[in-house]
Amino acid sequence: MSAESHPHPHLTRARAWLRWLRALFQRPNDDPRKTLAVALVLCLVCSVVVSATAVGLRPLQERNAARALKSEVIKVAGLETTGMSLDQAFDQIEQRLVELETGEFVDDADPLTYSYRDAAKNPAASRALAEAGRAGIQRRPDRMPVYLVRENGQLQTIILPVYGAGLWSTLHGLLALAPDGRTAKALTFYEQRETAGLGSEVAGERWLSEWPGKVLIDERGEPVIEVVKGRVDADAPHAEHRVDGLSGATLTSNGVTNLMRFWLGEQGYGPFLARLSDENCG
Repeated sequence: MSAESHPHPHLTRARAWLRWLRALFQRPNDDPRKTLAVALVLCLVCSVVVSATAVGLRPLQERNAARALKSEVIKVAGLETTGMSLDQAFDQIEQRLVELETGEFVDDADPLTYSYRDAAKNPAASRALAEAGRAGIQRRPDRMPVYLVRENGQLQTIILPVYGAGLWSTLHGLLALAPDGRTAKALTFYEQRETAGLGSEVAGERWLSEWPGKVLIDERGEPVIEVVKGRVDADAPHAEHRVDGLSGATLTSNGVTNLMRFWLGEQGYGPFLARLSDENCG
């Protein structure tokens, strides 16, 4: 008996669906069933097109995101890059992964392809915090990338990715520290969706320019940086630990304080910065 006399079950079902659709589309245009069928078919086709486009564009989006991050790291590092390509400039920076629990470097993964955002969603690569805390971080990645700038073998700048809750969004930024691991050299927030003209000034050059020279961690290793409400009196005690608040954006300002203290503390980069300080002192 030929294969044609017993077609494949999937082929049989497909033919039945085609006959049903053909009969449906032959109905009058004012038939509600035909209207519904047309809408469903259009939705299905659009879904397939959108899904295919998203999958096809993903590699390009990932490459663009990687280039954007490199550019931000180079900017906060303050390197001279005249005449260099992006990749040449970025090659001046040492990229490492740090195990936050111990503060030690790990070499079994590529810092450039590692995503702390993906790790935070993966129970096997992150730790659930007993409380989300003021920084709004519910799961902390076990590892985080760090970027180091050296000159003639001597450490010049430590760059740490930081993130935490603002008012309306999660703030993602990069903090550059002096070799002492306590003093800020630069700060940038490259991703935020705070209120335009208010909280969005967290990414503004004027406000970010206040951070260089601020002492973020005291002599005991405790994070003490604070974004205050209003302006900092330069002659007041502890002014070196204070930054002007964002006008009309108290909750965004508080969010910056909270995320800084989290990432500079024991649950964040604290063990790493302590180990780095011991090595430099030694």
